[in-house]
Amino acid sequence: MDRAQILLIGLPLFLFFTDLVSLFTPPPPPPPKPHHHHHHHAPHHHHAPHHHQPQHPQSTVAREALEFPSESQKDGGVVGGIGIGNTIDISFCSSCSYKGTALTMKKMLETAFPGIDVVLANHPPTFPKRLISKLVPVAQIGVVGLVMAGEQIFPMLGFMAPPPWYYSLRANRFGTMATTWLLGNTLQSFLQSTGAFEVYLNNELVFSKLKEGRFPGEIELKELVGRKLSNSRIIDGVGSLWS
Repeated sequence: MDRAQILLIGLPLFLFFTDLVSLFTPPPPPPPKPHHHHHHHAPHHHHAPHHHQPQHPQSTVAREALEFPSESQKDGGVVGGIGIGNTIDISFCSSCSYKGTALTMKKMLETAFPGIDVVLANHPPTFPKRLISKLVPVAQIGVVGLVMAGEQIFPMLGFMAPPPWYYSLRANRFGTMATTWLLGNTLQSFLQSTGAFEVYLNNELVFSKLKEGRFPGEIELKELVGRKLSNSRIIDGVGSLWS
């Protein structure tokens, strides 16, 4: 066997085993989310005590209902405080080349809502697709092994002689292995693609590409997230009145 044949056989086998390792290796655990602790210390003044007028929570809640987050409000305003303690999860199809769009949305949201935690993750396919995608590399290795050692494998399976189609594959074994590798990888990409771009705010769905059939615009997504955050602040404010 010359060097060209060794290269043609070794390259597909190397790619097969690389796919197997990458497929069955569990993903690394996500990094721990930072916890924001805010300690408010009352300043100590040595002046004479003075009386504070009682605050009216009702007016504060009504005023917050009228305010909407915008880019013009910086730290100290609504946006500067509204992002802290909230998490946005963007679940996208990594095999569909959606990572660039997800990174753009992540930067936009972190700029519009300082302090917010944006987490990117791959949207997994359904269980049947995941199961079939794990069987594809096994089938690829089986075809390669059958082409390379079919004359020994078929008698072990109870066949007196290999079937006629085996000799056709054997005659063009390098083309058969290359075709098996290409078709297997194409099938895996199809099974792992979901076309998803789902945006969640605190585990609540904000936008779904699977439902809408399109990507969200940057301004549209910023308004959707800002509206959700404003509503959550109003609800928290009303709840504090009854507590």
